[in-house]
Amino acid sequence: MNENLFTELLAWLTQAGLAGTSETNIVSVFCDRCVTAGIPLGRAHVAIDTLHPVHEGRLFRWGYPDEPLVHEYGRTSLEGLDVSGAVSLDAQATNVWRRGPFYNMLQTGASLLRRRLNADTKDEFSMLADWLAAGMTDYVAITTRFAAEGVIGEMDAVYSSWGTKAPEGFNDSQIATLEHLVPHLALVKSVSLARMTRTLMETYLGRDAGQRVLSGRIVRGIAERIDAVVWFSDLRGFTRITDTTPEQVIPLLNDYSDVIVSAIHEHGGDVLKLIGDGTLAIFTAEDRPHACNAALSAAIAARQGVAELKKRRSAEGKPVTDMYLGLHVGEVFYGNVGSRERLDFTVIGPAVNEVSRIAAMCRSVDQPILMSSAFANVDAVKRRLVSVGRYALRGISHPQELFTLDPEA
Repeated sequence: MNENLFTELLAWLTQAGLAGTSETNIVSVFCDRCVTAGIPLGRAHVAIDTLHPVHEGRLFRWGYPDEPLVHEYGRTSLEGLDVSGAVSLDAQATNVWRRGPFYNMLQTGASLLRRRLNADTKDEFSMLADWLAAGMTDYVAITTRFAAEGVIGEMDAVYSSWGTKAPEGFNDSQIATLEHLVPHLALVKSVSLARMTRTLMETYLGRDAGQRVLSGRIVRGIAERIDAVVWFSDLRGFTRITDTTPEQVIPLLNDYSDVIVSAIHEHGGDVLKLIGDGTLAIFTAEDRPHACNAALSAAIAARQGVAELKKRRSAEGKPVTDMYLGLHVGEVFYGNVGSRERLDFTVIGPAVNEVSRIAAMCRSVDQPILMSSAFANVDAVKRRLVSVGRYALRGISHPQELFTLDPEA
């Protein structure tokens, strides 16, 4: 084996980790260079857990020419139970995990496991039969654990599997070299942390707000004045559902949020807050007509999605509801507000207060969607709307004409 190539590989790993090279590229180049240096790799898996609302972690693969290089795996622990007690695990992933070599290694405390692949060993652990069928003759699993201070959530180790098609399998020197090199490959943790940070920022703050925070716009009290459509929606009869079927509240909110948030995102909006059953979002653009038309398209898509969701939930005997929505357009302050210990990246201003009052009027005038006159008077929007009259809004000094979607249009 070529020691100089291994030295160059370690130097490259350090540079790649610092440069933020993607996990797939790090794993791919690592395997290619190992082969060049004399380790006869035929297949490799590198897995690392993460913090994600749906996925438990990511698996990076090498030696699979016709398959995806990245696989996001589901929950494999009982922390996947939802509040109603229903199992929300990926059952298949859980079964594979518990029958796999790494679960065994966690139980025994081992950091390395090796199996020559043949008819006698192929059924000992999940995946061994698949590797044998792919022509692998030897299998090595390595667990690279992090120090306790480096553990984040379930992200406590890098799990790697290595296979070869060499008739004689790996020799002892090659396995020792892998044991030496793989801890350096754990630099994928730094890249995963950066990706995980972006995911968490966008998931909990919103896409645009998350990107702004990551770009350094985190100074308390600094806010930008922007022109935006402000969206505020909530669910009809939510308090009644909470009182009568409290165990159904979280699943119901998740189902309706999926529909509403997806509609907003698909039309270029950014969700800033989920406040109980309420959703606060904005649509920004260089010109108002573009933002207003995008928001109107999102509103129509959300209504259609809610109607389809109600049919599905009704067929399953689950409680259903409807969405009330207010839309307004105007200037808002967009930035950091709060104390030294707890900041919120959000929008504030009269337009935000006004849109919540408009949404609240939906109940009084029996309309699912209401829009302000400022929104309705934007070019190419008003012809799709119809007036429902002038109304006094709580906390707003002057009565305002409100509009809804014109059924004829």
